[in-house]
Amino acid sequence: MLTVSAIASFLEDFAPRRLAAEWDNVGLLVGDSRRSVQRVMTCLTVTPQSVAEAIAEKAELIVTHHPFPFRELKRVTTDMSDGRMLLDLIGAGIAAYSPHTAFDSARSGINQRLAEGLGLNDIGPLVSDSVEPKLGTGRYGFPEGSATLGQIATRLKDFLDLSGVHLVGDAQTPVRAVAIACGSAGVLLDAAQRAGCDCFVTGEARFHTCLTAEALGIGLILAGHFASERFAVERLAEVLAAKFPSANVWPCRAEHDPLQWL
Repeated sequence: MLTVSAIASFLEDFAPRRLAAEWDNVGLLVGDSRRSVQRVMTCLTVTPQSVAEAIAEKAELIVTHHPFPFRELKRVTTDMSDGRMLLDLIGAGIAAYSPHTAFDSARSGINQRLAEGLGLNDIGPLVSDSVEPKLGTGRYGFPEGSATLGQIATRLKDFLDLSGVHLVGDAQTPVRAVAIACGSAGVLLDAAQRAGCDCFVTGEARFHTCLTAEALGIGLILAGHFASERFAVERLAEVLAAKFPSANVWPCRAEHDPLQWL
């Protein structure tokens, strides 16, 4: 019998919790680890839409990239959005596991997949893990042959199937080394500079981070937080389906990027 505990154990091996940021909340966050599992849904974020889909589709487990709950809750009531969702999950007997920043940094994690998707060579971590130096936070690597900032942006658009990205810097600037950190990772700009990168790919960044990158001469490519991570949630569903063939595993269909272009 497949259980929540068995899937959680695999996920902890796939994305070791030691790779997670100190501030993060990862692991099994909701539910009974002993419960049997037949249906698993992956998603980027627990939202009213993803909760409703999980309940309607009779999932026993949600694997959500962003932790739920993320911060400590002082009360759990239907008067608050998180409280309503948490009570709905518990009422339906649905567990929730989050790998979050451990998945970002894992051997086959989000940043590794982005680096490979951009066709980079000699890929390594921006900040090395103390236990396994070849792993760690973020990634950086080197384009094969000559490349410009605009060409790297086009590769990213093609890989993530995007109509556009935000760009800081001259699109014609030559790029020798590319740093990568999915989500909201402007804090790693200094690490990108220390690694000798002249291009930094992330999901989103604050305005003043963009100004700092410009001043440092580092091209910044912003794919959007949702786009920089959602593709990996879909790949994770494939990984889980292959590992646990007795389970029905799918990526959330109701999930969408809340930011839209007009």
